[in-house]
Amino acid sequence: MLNKTKEKLDAILEINKQKENLGMVTLHQTRELLMDAGAILLDVRPPAKVSGENAQEAGIANAYYTPYPEFANYLDEIPSDHTGPIIVACLKGWFANRVMGYLEMMGYENVYVLDTNIEDLIEVHHAHADK
Repeated sequence: MLNKTKEKLDAILEINKQKENLGMVTLHQTRELLMDAGAILLDVRPPAKVSGENAQEAGIANAYYTPYPEFANYLDEIPSDHTGPIIVACLKGWFANRVMGYLEMMGYENVYVLDTNIEDLIEVHHAHADK
């Protein structure tokens, strides 16, 4: 069993090595992935860490609020296609990185983590949506 686990981890790490910045994406890259590549966004902040709207409530296209403590309850929100891009976001990346690991262990290949506070993404979304 240990060998199979190591093989799976090696495969996941190899995929991440091929990603720019090991899968961490900027605000600009996140917007491009959402708008041009049809990525989904998972806002994984625990409820106590949400100040104002979550990404889904803010109206970001393809955004889902899947709070980390109950993430397993939201697996039906995740597409069955394991090759499409998924961006995971929170406040500081801690919960997002954990969820990225879970998704990769489940076989998802194009998982990224927003490298900034998701509240910045929500603010940019509102600024562009109001134009």
